Amino acid sequence: MSTKKMKIMMPCEEANHVCDKTQYKEATLWEKIILNIHLIYCRACRKYSKNNSKLTKKIKEAKVECLEKKCKESMKKELTDAINQHTN
Repeated sequence: MSTKKMKIMMPCEEANHVCDKTQYKEATLWEKIILNIHLIYCRACRKYSKNNSKLTKKIKEAKVECLEKKCKESMKKELTDAINQHTN
């Protein structure tokens, strides 16, 4: 059995980390509960959380298209070749 005490208060740095984890759906239920308690009394972290949510929404709306793997590998090879030619 763990002898750890249940921690209800968290520092802002940890709250911001849990906020980030929540954004990527990596936070545990307990972390989310403690984060919400922290957000009740911390205006700075509420603002951080709000901005994080806005950023996530904008990224999802961006409809960014990524290069195919073959294209990336070709570009990487061309860059490596150019660097090698320049340094020799």
